[in-house]
This record gives sequence, structure tokens and C-alpha cells, in this order.
Amino acid sequence: MIFAAFVTAYVLRYQLQLFIAVDPAFQLPLVSYLPLVLLIVVFMLLSFRFSHVYPYQPGRSWVEETWRIATASTAGVILLIVVNLFFRPMLYSRLVFLYTAILVTIYLGVSRLVIMAVRSHLRQYDIGVRRVLLIGAGDVGRMVMRTLAARPDYGLKLVGFLDDNPAKSSTDVGRFKALGAVDRAPEVMATHAIQRVIICLPWQTHRTIQRLLRECEQAGVEAFVVPDLFQLTKNQMKVEELNGIPLISTRAISIQGWNLILKRTFDLVVGTTMALLALPFMLVIALAIRLDTPGPILFRQVRVGKHGKEFACFKFRSMVNNADELRSQVADLNESTGPLFKIRNDPRLTRVGRFIRRYSLDELPQLFNVLRGEMSLIGPRPNLPEEVAQYQEWMKKRLSVSPGLTGLWQVSGRSNLTFDEMVLLDIYYVENWGLGLDVSILLRSVPAVLRATGAY
Repeated sequence: MIFAAFVTAYVLRYQLQLFIAVDPAFQLPLVSYLPLVLLIVVFMLLSFRFSHVYPYQPGRSWVEETWRIATASTAGVILLIVVNLFFRPMLYSRLVFLYTAILVTIYLGVSRLVIMAVRSHLRQYDIGVRRVLLIGAGDVGRMVMRTLAARPDYGLKLVGFLDDNPAKSSTDVGRFKALGAVDRAPEVMATHAIQRVIICLPWQTHRTIQRLLRECEQAGVEAFVVPDLFQLTKNQMKVEELNGIPLISTRAISIQGWNLILKRTFDLVVGTTMALLALPFMLVIALAIRLDTPGPILFRQVRVGKHGKEFACFKFRSMVNNADELRSQVADLNESTGPLFKIRNDPRLTRVGRFIRRYSLDELPQLFNVLRGEMSLIGPRPNLPEEVAQYQEWMKKRLSVSPGLTGLWQVSGRSNLTFDEMVLLDIYYVENWGLGLDVSILLRSVPAVLRATGAY
């Protein structure tokens, strides 16, 4: 692709003569650039290696990949220009070098995007993933779980976990299977073809950790230990120095202070724009609901927001008017886990309701909840009070920020996720918030809604 980028640059400069015409006296055939092409390939590959474009690092975003390619390409071209001026001044066109750097970035950036898309598709069939066993399901273990749930791009598939706590070792967490006590590690590694073990045990169990490391070595399995200190995630730790002595303390969640102001400004600007654009569609939906079945157009439901504060959440009515009264009659059809209540083909849905549910159009009125400050565009799913009442202690962290119109849970499978997985993703979002993450989720929500996967 570096070679193809150079040939394209030659065509732009000498045949299309982009921007600046070429003096006939300086017209050069492509073959005369052959030594230069070889140098470009060598210099750029070396530049890519030292700029960490190679080797491939799982979990790195496409923007970061492209940025590294751009900086490495620029460095390689600058070095080549210097060599060219020193040995053969005023012979080769310097615009060819500029075009090459730009085109290499474009070609390789697009190729990385294609590679990422192919890898993402293959991971759905367990191709190109490493099978992982987690040992320890405490705070640190759940931190690893929610990271693996939120970041499939790392190519790690968590087969299950072990723990010596009887309650934890026998209770699945979403799709992550409880496989028994820690002593079963050798058996589980052999039975489930484990390729990597992540140990998340407290520091007091260092003898157990040493034994597990030996067992992994004997089984030819990679083993990694997460220090107990990392129950404080990277975004929750603040490191200071006292005359060379590192001091580690906790800090508030990331959506505080100026970050909170930035997020609220983003909600107001983007939310207002979306509300104005969606207004004609909302009028059509309102008319369709009015003509379809008797009852109100909007459905008001009490949901739990930030810090457990309740608010009235607005949605387009998608069910018959007495849907709540009929809930007991369809309770046996519930397909969700935990406190959630979800039915794929709910008989209470109206004709219009079935359509707007499929494409999440029933949630458009929540834009007004966003503008009122009760919700955010991106955030955890707003749960019902009776659902929150069933939270385990570790789940309550998702209430530390405003609920969202969309979130990681929606772009990662929506209603196909178990309740535990949804909570893991929500807490990951709380701990790792950034404006870039919000923009990414918002953009990923569009194809997720159009595909209507897991929407019911």
C-alpha cells in the first residue's frame, strides 16, 4: 500500500499536475523514482516500527491507529526529503513526498478500518479470540468482567470464573459462567481449552497465587495477576509524590466538575438539535398512536435517576391503555433476567407500538427529559424503582450519574443482554467516561437502532 500510495502521488503530480503545473524540464518517468520508492518503503516501515504502528495492539482505537500512521509517515517522508536534498538536490518533486505521506495515511487508515471490521465480525464466531478464565470474582474480578464486556475489541472471551466464596462460585454473572472453586483451576483449564488466566485474588492469598502461576506454567497457559490495589481503576486513582515517595489516593468519578459541565453542554447542544430534527417524526408518530388505539399519546413512567432520585420518564405509548393491569397475566412470558421484565412478542403491544419499539422511536420524547436535566443523551439505562430495589450492593454505582437515552448497553446488544451484563457495561461507562466515548456511543447507536437487534 505504501508503493500504491507513491504511484498515486506520482500520477497526481506528473499526469494530473494537481495544484501546480510541472515544468517540462523537470518531467521524470516513473521508473526514475524506483530507488526512491524502495527507500520510502524501508524508511516508513522502520518509522512504523519505532512509532508502535507495529505490532498490532488489541484495544487501540481506529483514531489512534490512524494518528500513529500519520505521524510515522510524516517522519519517514521528512527523513527521505533530507536524504534526497543531500544526495540529489532539486531533482525529485517535493510535492510527491507530501502527496505520498497523505496517501499512505489514507490507504493504511482505511485498511486498518477494514481489518478492524473483519476482526469484529469474526469474533462473533469465536475466531481470533483468546479463551480466558478469571480467578476471583470480587471487586477486582468484576472490574475485569465489565472491561471485557465493554471492550470486545481486545479479542478476549471470558469463558467463566472461579471463586472460593460459595455464593459467587455458584452464581453466573450474565453470560460469564460460575465454574466452581479456585482448586478446580487445572481441571477447568483442560476442559475448556483455556488460553489465558487472569488472577484477581486479594494479596493475602499470595501462596494460592503462586500455586496458580505454577499450574498455569505446567499447563502451558498464559497467566496474569491483577494486583489487589487495582480495585481502584485507572480513572479512580490519583498519584502524587512526597519527596520521591508515591502517594496513591482515590478521586471522584470522572463525570464531576468541569467534566460534568462539558457533558451537560454536550447534552443541551446535541439534544436540542436532535429534538428539532425529530419534531416532524414525533408529530407523525403521535397522530398514528391517536388513530390506532384509544388512550394517551405519551406514557409517563416513574424511573430512578442520578443518586436514586425519581423522575417522570416520557415515552410514546406503545401498548394498550391498561397494559400495567395486564402485566400479571403475561408474567410467565418474561424473557429477561434479574429484575427486568421484557417479552419479545408482548401481546400488549399495539400495531404502531410494535413498529416504534423495534426502532426505538418510542423513546424520542425522552429528549425532553434530557433537556430538563433529568437524563443525559448517553448513560446507564433508567430503571424502575422496583428494579432498583433488587440491586446488589455492587450494582448501585450505576446510580452515580444521570441515566441515558442510549448507552453502552444499547450498542452492545440491547435487550439480548442479561441484566448483570447491562450493569457491568453501565459501571464501565461511569468509570471510564470521556467526551470521545460519548460521541462514539452516539454514532454507534445509529446502526444499532437501524438493525433493531435486541429491540423489544
